[in-house]
Amino acid sequence: MTPEGVPTLKCLEVVFGNILFMSSALIVLVLFIMIVIGAFNYLTSFGNPEKVKKAQGTIKMAVIGFILFLGSYLILNIIDILFLGGQGKIFQFNIP
Repeated sequence: MTPEGVPTLKCLEVVFGNILFMSSALIVLVLFIMIVIGAFNYLTSFGNPEKVKKAQGTIKMAVIGFILFLGSYLILNIIDILFLGGQGKIFQFNIP
């Protein structure tokens, strides 16, 4: 923001950074909830094969989602190190 309080294009850097941070937090929260629900369903299935399979599927999808989330983060960090000099600015948006 400028001293006069008029937003400029530089404000978009902060907005995109906040969106990236909040979406990451939301993804982790949803994956944690999926694991808790899958574990609860597994514990309360009482050996019913259909319920056990459904609970295992929920847990499996949560773990796959976490691996994809973590993998995308690691790939972006590798791109940062290999091609951008490893400055750690790949998650920071800068408008020249």
